[in-house]
Amino acid sequence: MGFLDIDNVTKSYGAVEVLHKVDIDVEEGEFLVLVGPSGCGKSTLLNMIAGLEGITSGEIRIKDRVMNGVHPSKRNIAMVFQSYALYPNMTVGQNITFGLEMHGTPKAERETAMKTVAQLLQIEHLLDRKPGQLSGGQRQRVAMGRALVRNPDVFLFDEPLSNLDAKLRVDMRIEIKKLHQRLGTTIVYVTHDQIEAMTLSTRIAVMYDGYVQQLGTPKEIYDSPANLFVATFMGSPAMNVLPVRLIERDGELHALVSAADGQERALRITHAPPAYAAYKDADVLLGIRPEAITDPEGADRNARNIQPFRNRVTVIEPAGADTFVTMTMSGKDCIARMRADADVKPGHDFDFAINMDKAVLFDPKTESRIA
Repeated sequence: MGFLDIDNVTKSYGAVEVLHKVDIDVEEGEFLVLVGPSGCGKSTLLNMIAGLEGITSGEIRIKDRVMNGVHPSKRNIAMVFQSYALYPNMTVGQNITFGLEMHGTPKAERETAMKTVAQLLQIEHLLDRKPGQLSGGQRQRVAMGRALVRNPDVFLFDEPLSNLDAKLRVDMRIEIKKLHQRLGTTIVYVTHDQIEAMTLSTRIAVMYDGYVQQLGTPKEIYDSPANLFVATFMGSPAMNVLPVRLIERDGELHALVSAADGQERALRITHAPPAYAAYKDADVLLGIRPEAITDPEGADRNARNIQPFRNRVTVIEPAGADTFVTMTMSGKDCIARMRADADVKPGHDFDFAINMDKAVLFDPKTESRIA
C-alpha cells in the first residue's frame, strides 16, 4: 500500500471506457510521471486524482483515505496547470496566497509562507507585478509557488512546461528536479515528452489507449521495454526494431540479419533468457538502441558481446556531440549513434560494432518483449 493508491480504476463516458483498470501505488516522496501520446488517458487519470473527474469504478486513496466522491478542496492536493491559471487582476503575491486566504489562514501566516516560497523560487522581485507583466517561465514559477505554499500531500502537474520554448523547458525541468530533491514532496506529473519523463521521474507509467503499458524506473523502461509501443515511444532517436530470424549455431542463438547488399549476417546472442529457446527457427523482432551501434573504438569497453557488422552508410546527421548514422538492416532504416569525430561517409561501407548485450527480442504477433 502506497501514500497514493490508484486501485483498479476505470473511467467511462457512456458506453466508452477510456481508462482500463489502472493500478498504481505511489510511495511518499516519489516523483511519478504519467507519459504517453495525446488521448492516452494520462490527463484524465490526473484529473481523477484531483477530483475534477469522477471515478467509474475502483478507488483512489491518499494516505489510506478513500477519495472517491471527495470534493477537490477537501483532498489536500495542489495542481499546476498547463495554462498556469493565474488571476490576471491580482499581483503575484496575491495569486500565491489566494488559496490560503480562501481556507481562512491568518494574514501573518500567509505573508510568511509567501516569502518562504518566493525565496525558494527566486521570485521575490516579482511579488508586486501582475501576470501580464511576466514571461512564460516567470508565470510557471508563480503557478508552482501557489501550489507549494499550501504544503499539500500530493502535487499534481498537468503538462506544465509545454507552453515554454525549448531552452526554458530545460531550465524549468532542472528547477522542478531541484525542488523535488530539496523538499521530498510526492508528485504526479503528466507529460507527452519522454525526455521530461526520463529526466524528472523516480518511476514512469507509460500509457497508451487507456492502459498502463509499463510501470517502472526510467532505467527499467529504457533498457527492458515491456512491448513494442514502450520501446519505440521512449528514447530519442527511438529504438531500432528489425525483423530477424532466430537460429542456432554452435550451440548458441543468433539473430539472422540482412545488410544493405542483401547478404545475411548472424549476430550472436549470449546470456539469452530461457524464453528465447521457444523461438528458435522462428521470425522475431530485434530491438537495439542507437547508442548500442557505433564504431569499434567507440564501443562500450565493459560489453561482453560486441558483434561486427559491415554495412553501407546511407545518411549522416551531425548533431553536435553526436553523429547519427542511418543504414539499412533487414529492409529497415537503422540509426547508429556515433561520436562527433567518427570517420564515416554516406555511400561508403563502414565497420559497425553492435553491442548485443543491449539487444532485446519481441514477439511479432503479441508485440510483447520475450523474457
